[in-house]
Amino acid sequence: MAYILHRPDRGDAIVVDPGFDSRALLRRLERLGKAPAAILDTHGHVDHIAGNEALKAAFPDAPLIIGRIDAPMLSDPALNLSLPFGSPIVSPPADRLVDEGDRLEFAGFSMLVREVPGHSPGSVVYILDEETPTLVLGGDVLFAGSIGRTDFGGRPERDFETLMSGIVAKLLPLPDDARVFPGHGPDTTIGQERRANPYVREFLARAKPGGA
Repeated sequence: MAYILHRPDRGDAIVVDPGFDSRALLRRLERLGKAPAAILDTHGHVDHIAGNEALKAAFPDAPLIIGRIDAPMLSDPALNLSLPFGSPIVSPPADRLVDEGDRLEFAGFSMLVREVPGHSPGSVVYILDEETPTLVLGGDVLFAGSIGRTDFGGRPERDFETLMSGIVAKLLPLPDDARVFPGHGPDTTIGQERRANPYVREFLARAKPGGA
């Protein structure tokens, strides 16, 4: 699921995770009268990068940004999971690689980069911590009532622990009303997932002294 972040008084925007329907995304930008100031990928799986080429062709000056660890996935159909589906996709290379703690400033927005691996080796989330409420562009890390899959890398149990540890350390401390916009499904809040997400609840219970 792609997102377009924009302010009404500006002509630029941020595009997040341009997937398969790049034509619809470009039409939406045209209707809004916005030009991307940046294209952000939360991770390197095909359903989040398939539209990179079309966006870069239409807006070559917009930097393509991804976490440093996932950058090789852009040019490798086996790593980005497009090869198994019979339609190998190669994205343009990233213009900028980001790491834990980096801060980005585009289109009137400021966002903090946090690395939350597990679903992919280098998944990142973009936290707009200067907005009210805080906004989280979460990719496939945390969903409404669920989490991202951890069975792509051949070590599902280890990747599950890695993902959950990242969620607990880097997302759950955010305010209850922080809104999470995931790569699939409806948006949610940190408070809702802390209270009701079964994966989060089970992991937290297990982490307590005396937990199973």
